[in-house]
Amino acid sequence: MSVVSKKFQIDSKGASEVIDITDTVGKKLAESGLKNGIATVFTKHTTAAITIIELEKGMIMDLQALWAKLLPATATYQHNVLNNDTNGHSHVSASIIGPSLVVPFEAGKLMLGQWQKIVMIDFDSKPRTRDLVLQIIGE
Repeated sequence: MSVVSKKFQIDSKGASEVIDITDTVGKKLAESGLKNGIATVFTKHTTAAITIIELEKGMIMDLQALWAKLLPATATYQHNVLNNDTNGHSHVSASIIGPSLVVPFEAGKLMLGQWQKIVMIDFDSKPRTRDLVLQIIGE
């Protein structure tokens, strides 16, 4: 069993932007030379999350509408009050989805379903450069 770590960055706009990182993860997996195992994708930020969705315009709009309704940016968040900040909703949103995702791979390929895409969602209130880690465990 081997462990390979790969790092990469994504520039994002915030505001619940959904960014497809499937190809990047697949390329980094291929670079590892490992054939079978699991790959963990992790964001090093508390206002971004990693998940799998069907990457389709309507789905993205539905997801963004859900977050705006559940956790509106204009609501009062103690994080904002105590820190003179504007991204309390971003922290709460990201914590619900979580910062990481584990995907199995076989023959050097991610074992995703036909419509599944790995995405990073940036909930923050302003653009940022995001640091992500791909840790691959396999043989």
